[in-house]
Amino acid sequence: MLVVYESRTGNVKRFINKLNMRAMPIGELDIVDEPFILVTYTTGFGQVPERVMTFLNRNGKNLQGVSASGNRNWGDGFAKSADTISYLFNVPVISKFELSGTNQDMEYFVERVRNIETHRTEQRIDATRSGRLLSIG
Repeated sequence: MLVVYESRTGNVKRFINKLNMRAMPIGELDIVDEPFILVTYTTGFGQVPERVMTFLNRNGKNLQGVSASGNRNWGDGFAKSADTISYLFNVPVISKFELSGTNQDMEYFVERVRNIETHRTEQRIDATRSGRLLSIG
């Protein structure tokens, strides 16, 4: 699955580089016509970066999940952009990680994305089977 990301200080980009997954920065994309996972940072006091919201307003229908980087010094605001995006676009928070994340954070992220991909595949198979059953007859 495509991973789309936005990085301001380089922490998110460093996390993405550890994943060995197909990834593109938001700045290189306009319209995404396939399912994707978003990884972003949090700005200000827990806000979603403006560029991310602009991108999601065009592409949110294909968003499958969100992860965010943050700094635990912000307390309740830590990686809060993930919570906001999850709420606004009705997708799961895959993970929250500090700064550029640890190897454990990366492994957890990859596992969660694979689970989402598996679930999507199972849904397509079930839908195909249901369609076949409905067309028999």
